[in-house]
Amino acid sequence: MMEETAVSTTRHDPRRYFEGIDAKRNSVAETPPVCLYLEVTNRCNLLCETCPRTFETLEPPADMSWELFTRIVDQLPKVARVVLHGVGEPMLVKDLPRMIRYLKDRGTYVLFNTNGTLMQPKRFQELIDTGLDELRVSLDAADRETYAKVRGKDYFNRIVRDVGKFITYQSQMGATTPRVSLWLTGLKETVDQLPAFVRLSASMGVKEVHLQRLVFDEQGYGMARSESSLFENTQAQEQAAIAAAQGIGLELGVTLDASGATEPGMSLKRQSDDQPWATCRRPWSLMYFTAHGRALPCCIAPFSVRGYSNYTLGDATQQSLREIWNSPAYSGFRNSLLSDAPPAPCQNCGMRWSL
Repeated sequence: MMEETAVSTTRHDPRRYFEGIDAKRNSVAETPPVCLYLEVTNRCNLLCETCPRTFETLEPPADMSWELFTRIVDQLPKVARVVLHGVGEPMLVKDLPRMIRYLKDRGTYVLFNTNGTLMQPKRFQELIDTGLDELRVSLDAADRETYAKVRGKDYFNRIVRDVGKFITYQSQMGATTPRVSLWLTGLKETVDQLPAFVRLSASMGVKEVHLQRLVFDEQGYGMARSESSLFENTQAQEQAAIAAAQGIGLELGVTLDASGATEPGMSLKRQSDDQPWATCRRPWSLMYFTAHGRALPCCIAPFSVRGYSNYTLGDATQQSLREIWNSPAYSGFRNSLLSDAPPAPCQNCGMRWSL
């Protein structure tokens, strides 16, 4: 079991977990990770044009076993934050409510992203009863036609209906959690829908909208390619759509934000030309495990470069977290990240996508 340091009780702001890390960044992580990303499944019921699993097999289809889940979690009994998603749809997993409750029983802040297709009313109370802190619904479009183009299947009306029903049910039950938000991937093909997306969110009763950065590799696949990305080449028309959406949000009581940034425009700006990747704190603060127990550097890696074998840092089925955390592979990764030649998944981080 890894020894833990005290963490802030203000767990809803992930930036809190990075405090004090900058001065200690070298090849060895002096403290255990405060955050876990657990890919509870790599299976999905959609064929999204921005997701690598639509176009290639990353690992054999699987759900994370209860044994592997508890093996990982029990080594970090005071972990502050756990994110229960990766490249699959978490609500396909039978053990998901049990996993959430297991984490909440130790005071962990828990969230996951869902595509919202499985938000049936019969699951509403169970989801509330788990104690889940955040439910992030990736919708990616403001109308049915665009949704089908981006997501590969036609579930738009069902998601809008059922997520709206869940918000109503929460209100009726007096439940304040999970906090529900809607997410839209920032594509040139869809950014003009952002004002309508905010209006849609308000009509569903969801008061929080996020503009998600597109992550893509050099080869590109589907809509995950440089020409679809807002991040490098935001135009006046796209900035106008963001400004309009913010204004509508203020009018309707919906907050508009971007993942990892304080406001949407910031997520579209190039951060730095001088080693922008070197400001990343992830290899000192979090661990990511696939459904099979493969340790990866972060949640962005599967989307930014192909072939897990090129950046696997350990195997939780064979090693302890302590062994993985400061292994030669992890230490070498950290050294490379602080150099002029960063690891492949990190080369464009801070220039094209999230820090």
